[in-house]
Amino acid sequence: MSKQEVIEQIRVLNRTAQPDFLIAFDQQALETYLKRLSSLKGVRGRASVWVRTGQSPASCTRNA
Repeated sequence: MSKQEVIEQIRVLNRTAQPDFLIAFDQQALETYLKRLSSLKGVRGRASVWVRTGQSPASCTRNA
């Protein structure tokens, strides 16, 4: 799937996501986000599992 197609699929699941914002991310990040969105529309409960990839930190901090 091309980057534009991934963005279009993201917008189907998240209508508030703006194309100008999404275009700034690389394709891998967009595909990860699309997988996350797709998992959210599935079955919820104990059987629902999301495994955080090694590319995304569990927590972030910012120094002011």
